[in-house]
Amino acid sequence: MAEASYWIIRNAHRVLTVAADEQGSIFPRLTAAHLGDPAQGLIVGEWAGLPVCAVDLPDMPEIAGAEAVSLRSVFSLAGAEWFALAGRGCQLLDWQRNHRFCGVCGTLTVRKADEMAMACPSCGKVVYPRISPAVMVLVQNGERLLLARSPHFKPGVYSALAGFVEAGETLEQCAAREVREEVGVEIFNLRYFASQPWPFPDSLMVAFFADYAGGELRPDPAEIEAADWFTVDALPILPDPVSISRRLIDAALAQRVP
Repeated sequence: MAEASYWIIRNAHRVLTVAADEQGSIFPRLTAAHLGDPAQGLIVGEWAGLPVCAVDLPDMPEIAGAEAVSLRSVFSLAGAEWFALAGRGCQLLDWQRNHRFCGVCGTLTVRKADEMAMACPSCGKVVYPRISPAVMVLVQNGERLLLARSPHFKPGVYSALAGFVEAGETLEQCAAREVREEVGVEIFNLRYFASQPWPFPDSLMVAFFADYAGGELRPDPAEIEAADWFTVDALPILPDPVSISRRLIDAALAQRVP
C-alpha cells in the first residue's frame, strides 16, 4: 500500500514501539515501501483514519528512539484499545504463519484478497482465523472468593480459575468441569461477566461469577500450586490489570466495599 499506515512490526515475539504521536499511537507511521513492501503484511484495523497493519520481519527497522517491547507491555504503554489492536495483529500473524501449507493436501496456501482467509489453490480448502475459547470462573462463598495460583504465575499471584473448552462442551459445562477438576468443588448460579480476546496465543476468555455449592478444596497438583478462600481484607497479590481476571476480581470486590 502506498499511503502511510500504522505498523505493528513484530520480531521474535516483541513489537516495535516509538514515542506516542499526536494521535496517541506508539507504533510507527510508515508506508509499506519503508519496510521493503512486505508481502505478508495484514490490515488488522484502523486508528485515527489510517489503516493499522501487522507484519513479521526478520530484522527490526532502524527508527530513531524506537524500542522493542513485549506485547503485554502495550497495555501499560498505550491503553486497552491499542493492546486489542496489537493483540489482533499478532494473533493473525500467528494464524497466517501456521497455515502456510494446506492441512489436507500440503500445497502452499495463498491469502484471499476478499476476506481474511488462507486458501489452497489445489484442493480448495479455506482456513479462517481460529480462536480457542476458555472459561474463567470466580467462585464466591458469602464474603469469600476462591482464588488459585498456577506454577506459571508470577510469585505470589493468585487469580480466578480458568480452562479451555473441550469439543462438544458448552461454556456452562466447561465452567463446572474446570472448577471440579482443578480444586474439587461444585458450583451453581453461573453468571456471565464479560469476555476478552487473549492473544497468548489465540484464546477468547469468557468470564463468569459462580456461587459455591459444596465440596472441600483439593487442588490438582498437575495444574494448581495453591488455592484458598480469601476475604477483602486479606487478599493475595492479584493479576495485572491487562487481564480480564483482574477486572472480574475487581468487580466482585466492588460489590463488597462501600
